[in-house]
Amino acid sequence: MAFLQQNPTLLTDLPGGHRGPLSVFSVLVLTLLAMLVVATFLWNVLVLATILRVRTFHRVPHNLVASTAVADVLVAALVMPLSLVKELSAGRRWRLGRALCRVWISFDVLCCTASIWNVTAIALDRYWSITRHLEYTLRTRRRISNIMIGLTWGLSAIISLAPLLFGWGETYSEGNEECQVSQEPSYTIFSTFGAFYVPLCVVLFVYWKIYKAAKFRIGSRKSNSITPEAIEVKEASQQPQMVFTVRHATVTFQTDGDTWREQKEKKAALMVGILIGVFVLCWIPFFITELINPLCSCDIPPIWKSIFLWLGYSNSFFNPLIYTAFNKNYNNAFRNLFSWQH
Repeated sequence: MAFLQQNPTLLTDLPGGHRGPLSVFSVLVLTLLAMLVVATFLWNVLVLATILRVRTFHRVPHNLVASTAVADVLVAALVMPLSLVKELSAGRRWRLGRALCRVWISFDVLCCTASIWNVTAIALDRYWSITRHLEYTLRTRRRISNIMIGLTWGLSAIISLAPLLFGWGETYSEGNEECQVSQEPSYTIFSTFGAFYVPLCVVLFVYWKIYKAAKFRIGSRKSNSITPEAIEVKEASQQPQMVFTVRHATVTFQTDGDTWREQKEKKAALMVGILIGVFVLCWIPFFITELINPLCSCDIPPIWKSIFLWLGYSNSFFNPLIYTAFNKNYNNAFRNLFSWQH
């Protein structure tokens, strides 16, 4: 108790204005949040180290994954720890001053927006590689991906720095010791649409187009029917094959069901679907409240604001898990990385 009394930031407000030590449940929650911060940082650093070390990863789409990992590492290193400090403070007040509040909010908006737009860029890249694989060559893909990365970070910087550069609302309230994103209604509309609602529309449109393309391809395959008399003759020839010529010898590999390219496209479409689904589930509660709160002057309980904010932060933890789960090369690279270190 003596330690808690000497450290008021570890005390919580009780009814009647009194303060008391954190409950067992609060300690458990804060411990889990701290573990989330560490896991998010380490997992994204591991992805970055793997991409930097393995030469075959020095190309698209891994540069998009690397850009996302950079944004998520910054979220874990610069944004989430200070948010955790705020959670530890009594009444979730900000006691670190105006200057640090402005820096923290700027990095928060910058890194989270960049993470969201990088997810959008990955979805677009997968969509074009599936639906336009003939004209979407490696050179074109590299150029477009670099442009998308530049636009992602440029737009994120504009959204995050707008309040500081143009005086678009205030992030710190000294009287209430509050540190939050500017609640100016015009900035709220600009930032929420630029950081979430526009990329949300893009990724939903992209996945709808991928679904339509997959459905059309399945329909086309079913329409290519054959007569019963020719089934026995054509049965073997209709099996998908991959043919490789090594010097003067031809080696044919027989695959079950779909061709290698169709299997790869299905895997990419599934990855995009899960990536988009997790992204929507993590961020939509936060951005709905972020848009509604300043416009209707609603009084949302601080506990729900914290829940929605940390749910959004958790997207930075799930992103690298989804990439690596659908790419065996990452798993092999991880094993080689650890064996090389030992």
